[in-house]
Amino acid sequence: MSSAGNIYNVSSDLSLQGFDLSPEKAIVAFVFAALNYIIILFCNSFLLFTVITNKGLHEPMYILLLNLPINDLIGSTCLFPHIMRELLFDTKTIPFSICITQAFFIHVYAVSAVFILTAMAYDRYVAICQPMRYTTIMSKLHLTKIISLVWLSNLTLMAILFILLLRLPRCRSYLTHPYCDNPSLLQLVCADTTINNLYGLLITALCQVLTVGLILYTYLRILIACFHNKSSDTRSKALQTCGTHLVVFILFECLGLFTIISYRIKDISPHLRKFIAVGAMILPPTMNPVIYGLRTKEIRVKGIKFFQRKVFTS
Repeated sequence: MSSAGNIYNVSSDLSLQGFDLSPEKAIVAFVFAALNYIIILFCNSFLLFTVITNKGLHEPMYILLLNLPINDLIGSTCLFPHIMRELLFDTKTIPFSICITQAFFIHVYAVSAVFILTAMAYDRYVAICQPMRYTTIMSKLHLTKIISLVWLSNLTLMAILFILLLRLPRCRSYLTHPYCDNPSLLQLVCADTTINNLYGLLITALCQVLTVGLILYTYLRILIACFHNKSSDTRSKALQTCGTHLVVFILFECLGLFTIISYRIKDISPHLRKFIAVGAMILPPTMNPVIYGLRTKEIRVKGIKFFQRKVFTS
């Protein structure tokens, strides 16, 4: 009777599976993680600074793009300090409150990424398919509404997700995942999680249908408009810009899909599951500023000019 009464008397610290690396490999992994985090911080901050400090880039396309490095900094900061701590000290523990906070912002990061890329696709659709009405449609007021919708809808959906999670009693403290997220935290619950699972599936399906559907529609219209455009210069520039957005979106969707599938496959190697889970959080923040910085001519030119002026003239 007493053991049944104490079933929910679990530790406030959660145990992590960890990376199971030898001390030598853990040091190498720590150095790699630290360098990767520094690169992410520098590249995303540089992209932010380039757009903010150049008035010529204060256009709807670049203001929407500004949200991507902000989101990447949120996602990477939720993950990297935690991973580096685990690699360096091999503690394999995390306080429950910090775990919940990490999980919340990781989910905010993941959903924001697809919402921002969808908003950017809509902006390109208006610019290419309705160029005469672009400044009217993408006014400051409309742009503010789009950005507000991206963040407020995401924060609301994630807040409900974690309120539903926190209402349930927890009777386990061992996470079979390298970092905290909603599916791994649900595995610690000893209660009926039907509502949580249904809500999770609902928002995943809704977000996927809306974002993928809107992006497919906008890019189909953009392709049609490009083939009807007689100017090869305009067509080439439009396809290059849209191609950049599409590569980033497909990369993020594939990594997210692999992560979701890895939870459903019971026989998958734990090491492969960890690699997929961490890769989904590392690759986009590392690649996004490089892709947009190198592929977007305006950002590349202004960024290089600023760097040359500050470094070589000082």
